[in-house]
Amino acid sequence: MAQPGRDDNTSGVTLADTNPAAAPGATAAGADEAKTKYPKGIVLGPDGKPPTSCRTCTSSTFWASMGKTPKTKGSAATATAPSATNGLPADCPPDVERLGNSSWTLLHSIAATYPENPSPAQKDDLRGFMRTFSRLYPCWVCAEDFQSYIKKDEVRVEGRQEFGNWLCMAHNEVNRKLGKKEFDCSRWEERWRTGWKDGRCD
Repeated sequence: MAQPGRDDNTSGVTLADTNPAAAPGATAAGADEAKTKYPKGIVLGPDGKPPTSCRTCTSSTFWASMGKTPKTKGSAATATAPSATNGLPADCPPDVERLGNSSWTLLHSIAATYPENPSPAQKDDLRGFMRTFSRLYPCWVCAEDFQSYIKKDEVRVEGRQEFGNWLCMAHNEVNRKLGKKEFDCSRWEERWRTGWKDGRCD
């Protein structure tokens, strides 16, 4: 589930700060326009332009830079308070960053509760869920990237440790593409299942 800011172009999707001409259907003139018109980090669609109708494919910083910041009209303070993830109020449709963070939380939580010795049916369920998740993920760029990852490195469903480690490695691949720090996968259970040894989660 790669997100804007990634530094590769494996799924044919382009970032405004990388190679706009590589987007399917983009022309050389369109590439020049994309280079100068769009801010760094915006994912360009197949036509070489930002997906204006897909909030889950675009960062809230892009919308802010385009003068489309969300407006609040006296709704409850809890509903309009910005989230910890980005500057959008919590009751707005998620942007790509909020969607990604929430999705990783869900997936790691599934790994944390997956059985150590799953039945054949549970293995099939997890394999099917991950395949379906990668197809239905709302950010098409991220979905294609995750589908490619699953084809390259099949989901490991033999038990909690195998799946948890596989998922952590998948998450780290996205972190690398985004220029983020990698997580120490030997500590995934502390982070997602048991809580940190220093007791701060108790």
